[in-house]
Amino acid sequence: MSPVTAEKFITTYRWMLLARILEDRIASLYRAGGAIVGGVYLGRGQEAFSAALGVHLSRERGDVFGGLIRDMAGRLAFGEPLLDPARSYLGSAKGPMRGRDGNIHRGRPTEGLPAMISHLGSLVSVVSGMLLAKRLKGDPPCVGASCVGDGATSTGAFHEAMNTAAIERLPLVVAVANNQYAYSTPTSRQYACENLVDRAKGYGVTGHVVDGTDLEACLDIFERAVTAALETQTPQMVVGKLLRLSGHGEHDDAFYVDPHLREESSGRDPLTVAETHLLEKGWGTPSDVDAWTADAVERVREAMTQAQREGGPDAAVETWEALASRHLVEGGNA
Repeated sequence: MSPVTAEKFITTYRWMLLARILEDRIASLYRAGGAIVGGVYLGRGQEAFSAALGVHLSRERGDVFGGLIRDMAGRLAFGEPLLDPARSYLGSAKGPMRGRDGNIHRGRPTEGLPAMISHLGSLVSVVSGMLLAKRLKGDPPCVGASCVGDGATSTGAFHEAMNTAAIERLPLVVAVANNQYAYSTPTSRQYACENLVDRAKGYGVTGHVVDGTDLEACLDIFERAVTAALETQTPQMVVGKLLRLSGHGEHDDAFYVDPHLREESSGRDPLTVAETHLLEKGWGTPSDVDAWTADAVERVREAMTQAQREGGPDAAVETWEALASRHLVEGGNA
């Protein structure tokens, strides 16, 4: 693999920055009350791991990205319009789910972005199914990626999906964000193997481990994993060690987190690590960082302002069949 270039590093860093600023704005509105209904789950601490995967996927190639609640950075890097999360959180009828579903269940399946499933681990089988369908249709080779947390790897859906993907030799990349807790359950109560990546061997897939707070390392490992999945048509499992730098959701103060974990390398803020790295490499200046931040703040402001001006669904005129299958409904519109 070629070394990580300054251009790729900066591009990915800016997706991380945009995701952080957007989620900070969403969290602020949630805490203020009224504007956002439902839960808010932040990707703080996971942005490098998520964005590094997103930038290596290609919508033009037909890739699929199944992101979860903490994958704002990866989804944006993959090409999700900024207005999609803004509209979804604010319940706009112009959003991808038309304001009908929970604010985190957004997606555009026909564009390679299946909607998140709250039963964590289940999306691995969905992405695998999409890859298998593409193969049966004779579509050009592509890659599918699905993101899970350490807790999701203990679910039956995850085990079944990984087994099937390995048997069918699907070009699947499973990104496991080992953030040390399945909600409030520590990893010591989740699995007994020495390292979570050891599970990859049991499925017959290739395993990779990376420091999930180190953007350069994440970019390198995901380039390797995506390339291997595409070239060998076999699943890859990437485990990133990091720490959730907030509660499970904004309703949770994370009192259960061992304070010593925050002092370890996995407890670092990936944005701070990335900024320090690019400054040390001479890939940017403090003025550059300020300009990128200002640009992200303005983009978020514009998207949230537009979404706030838009109305929600009107029950009196709305048709409530599933949008993806509307063409199958009598009298429905394609």
